[in-house]
Amino acid sequence: MSLFSEIFVWWHGQTMGTRFYTWRKGKLMGTDDQGNKYYQASDGASIGGYVRRWAIYNGDAEASRVPPEWHGWLHHTVDVTPDESGYRVKPWEKPHRANLTGTSLAYRPSGSILAEGVRPAATGDYEAWKPE
Repeated sequence: MSLFSEIFVWWHGQTMGTRFYTWRKGKLMGTDDQGNKYYQASDGASIGGYVRRWAIYNGDAEASRVPPEWHGWLHHTVDVTPDESGYRVKPWEKPHRANLTGTSLAYRPSGSILAEGVRPAATGDYEAWKPE
């Protein structure tokens, strides 16, 4: 990431302010499979009575990229990190899929004006409202 992006563009990762705060007051607690890093305030700084915790994303800042095991730790649902608790992914858990809303790869059901092909004709079960 360029210096310009790190100063002004927050959606591509950390900013200079976040980098400085993390360097000064952050204690690395672990990383996940996607390369996201999780920190906790080393000086015990708290927000709302809880020690401050945050994530530095590897790539775009997309909150849905936080896996369930780390989500619980970030939101103080559990007190120990997945690494400390020996967390294992369940066989029924699916790998992360990116949120594609707003992209050309987004789901578009048949009948959508953005879907390819011809829209099916109306079935006649709809009667338009007419003002009187």
